[in-house]
Amino acid sequence: MEFNVKTLEGKDAGKVSLSDAIFGLDPREDILARMVRYQLAKKQQGTHQSLTRGEVSRTGSKMYKQKGTGRARHHSARAPQFRGGAKAHGPVSRSHAFDLPKKVRALALRHALSAKLKSEDLIVIDDLVSAEAKTKALVGTFASLGLTNALVIGGAEIDSNFKLAAQNIPNIDVLPVQGINVYDILRRGKLVLSKAAVEALEERFK
Repeated sequence: MEFNVKTLEGKDAGKVSLSDAIFGLDPREDILARMVRYQLAKKQQGTHQSLTRGEVSRTGSKMYKQKGTGRARHHSARAPQFRGGAKAHGPVSRSHAFDLPKKVRALALRHALSAKLKSEDLIVIDDLVSAEAKTKALVGTFASLGLTNALVIGGAEIDSNFKLAAQNIPNIDVLPVQGINVYDILRRGKLVLSKAAVEALEERFK
């Protein structure tokens, strides 16, 4: 399908051909949800950990004699029921990541791209280049394009001036095409692709 290309100033810059196999799918929420859960689980640190009975620094001697006190029969003060004791079945350091087939991950990315096109939240820019690293100037440029919450995907290399100017703008993320992912696409309102990014995606899914 043919799609209009704009410049950063909002002027027309011709058209680009978008593949139906990448941008023309009927988005499936179940696949997108699986991918988001996969990414967030992989991102989770999993460094939470509590002390076990063998790690608590308390005496291991018997608390009081076995018989004659009228109280319950206890041994160590490290038991979970006592204040300062260990945690029963507490969290341990582990990875929360799980496997998701490579084909499902690739399909989820295509569905995310298709969802943005279907909701008219996709913009293609001819070149993401800024003359100077001025945030104020780029904010005005984005305002003219109606961008207040967007993910901007450039080519293999991002123009240094553009990257520096954009990094302080809230709700604007800038990534090279290698870093494109489903979670970042869905968490931002608009998706802005450069022509180089479109070409790289076409080549990737060829």
